[in-house]
Amino acid sequence: MVAFAGIEMPARTAKAIAGRPVAGVTLFRQRNVSSAAQVRALTAQLQAAAPPESRPLLMATDQEGGQLIALGDDTTQFAGAMALGAVGDEQLAEGVARATARELRALGVNVNYAPVCDLATNPGNPNLGIRSFGDDPAAVGRLATATVRGLQAEGVAATVKHFPGSGDAAVDTHHELAVVGADRAQLEARELVPFKQALGAGARVVMAGHFAVPGLTGDETLPASLSRRVLTDLLRRDLGFEGLVITDALDMRAIAQGVAQVVDVITAVRAGQDLLLGTPDEELIERMEHGLAQAALRRLIDPDADREVARRLAELRAWLAAFDQPALEVVGSAEHQALAHELARRSITLVRNDEGLIPLRLPADARVAVIHSQPADLTPADTSSTVKPSLVAALRRRLPRTEELIAPSDPDEAEVASLRERAADCDLVVLGTFAANLQPAQAGLAQAILDLGRPTVTVALRTPWDLPEYPMAMTHVCTYGILPPSMEALAAALGGEQRFSGRLPVAMGDLYPRGHGIITT
Repeated sequence: MVAFAGIEMPARTAKAIAGRPVAGVTLFRQRNVSSAAQVRALTAQLQAAAPPESRPLLMATDQEGGQLIALGDDTTQFAGAMALGAVGDEQLAEGVARATARELRALGVNVNYAPVCDLATNPGNPNLGIRSFGDDPAAVGRLATATVRGLQAEGVAATVKHFPGSGDAAVDTHHELAVVGADRAQLEARELVPFKQALGAGARVVMAGHFAVPGLTGDETLPASLSRRVLTDLLRRDLGFEGLVITDALDMRAIAQGVAQVVDVITAVRAGQDLLLGTPDEELIERMEHGLAQAALRRLIDPDADREVARRLAELRAWLAAFDQPALEVVGSAEHQALAHELARRSITLVRNDEGLIPLRLPADARVAVIHSQPADLTPADTSSTVKPSLVAALRRRLPRTEELIAPSDPDEAEVASLRERAADCDLVVLGTFAANLQPAQAGLAQAILDLGRPTVTVALRTPWDLPEYPMAMTHVCTYGILPPSMEALAAALGGEQRFSGRLPVAMGDLYPRGHGIITT
C-alpha cells in the first residue's frame, strides 16, 4: 500500500501504480486532503492510472470518527468509538458505520482502517484514547461487530485493529515498542474476544499491531506484526481468518527504521503479512521494494504464499467492484448530520452532580467563563488539532455573557494564575480538560479553578479518566471528544434542554464503575 504527499497524484506514484505490484493507496489527512470534491477527483485519478488487472485499487484511510477523522471537515463529524460505547446501542453503531461507508464510497475510498478492537484497559495508553469502544470485551465485541456489518453493507472493507489487542500498552508504538504482558489465557478471555466477534461478522481485513506479546511469541522484542505465531498460527489456523492481513504503518518506531527496516519487512512477509502499509517516505518504499525483490530471488519468500496473497487480493477486489459509487452529495448530508447529533446527544455522560448544579439555573445575564485547553494531537493517530473549539459558541447562544479562556495544553504557574484571576468573579465556570491523566499541568489548573469556590462544571473533553486527577470536582461530565455535535449536545444538556443518558464505557479508577451515569429527565 503506497502513499504520497500532495492533493494530486504525483508522476512517481502513477508510474508505481502502472508498473509495479501495488495493492492500493492510503490517504492521510495532512498529506492528501483539502475537500471532499478534491478527494473524489484524486481517487478517480489514481484508479485510472491502474492497469485493468489491478482495479479497483484498494483506497484506504483512517476514518474512525472521534479523534481520528482522516478525510477532513467536509465529512460528517461522528463522535467515534468511545461515544458509541457510552450509548451501547448496536443499531446506532451500525447506522453510523453505514453512513461513514456511504461517504467513503462517495469519495472513492473502499477500505477503512476501522474498527478499533483494542480494549481501553490502560488509562495511560497514549495511543488509544477515545478510539476504543470501552474496556468490556463483550461490549466492545458487539459494537465492533455492528461497525463491521455497517461498513461492509455499503461496500467498504472493514479493517479490525490492532491485532491481537494493544489496549494494555503503556507507550505509543508510533515512537517505541510496547509490550502487552498478558499470557495466552488472559488474551483469550480479554483481548481476543472483540476480534473473534468481528471476524465472525466477516471482517475482510485485519491490521496487526507493532507491539510485543510475549504471551504468544515468547519474545519481548518481537512485534506481533512480525510474528508467525501470531499471524499464521493464531489468526489463520486457530481463528480461521481467510481475508487480508496488513501491517500497521511502516514508519512507526516500534519496528526498525532506516536500512535495517528491510529485515523487518521480510520478516513480516514470512510471518504471514499480505499487505505492507507504506507512508509518503519514498526512500522507505524504494528500499523495501529492492529488499523484497532480493528476498524473492533468494527464496526467502515462498512463491506459494505469494500466490495466496494475490488470490485473496483478487477476491477482495471482486467484492469491492460489485458496489456503485454514491453521489458526492451524500457527504455531510442532512441525514448523516442528524445521526451525528443523535450519537452526540445520547453519549454525553453526567458522572457527578453532587451539588445539584445541573441543570443550570442561571439568569440570561450571568457571567460564564469557559476554560479549555487548545486542542492538540497527543499521538500521530489524532486529528484533534484540526478541530476549532465550539463549546463557547454553543453556550453563548444560551448565555450571551459567556467568555472563552483558552489554556495551553501544558500551562505554567503564571498562565494558571492568570486564568484563575479572570475566572474569579464569574457566576459559573465550565472547565474542560483534555486528557489530564496524560498532561498533569491540566490537573493543576483544575485544582486552582476549583479552589476559587465558584460554581464549576468540569468536563473531560477526551477520555473519561480526568476526574480521578481532580476528584474534588463536584459536577463532572464526559463528552468523549470535542467535535461540534458533542459540544452542542453538552451545552443543551447543561441547560436542561435535553437529558443526560450516556453511561461510562470504562471504569473510572476506584471512583465509578463501568456503566455509571446519572440519567436526567
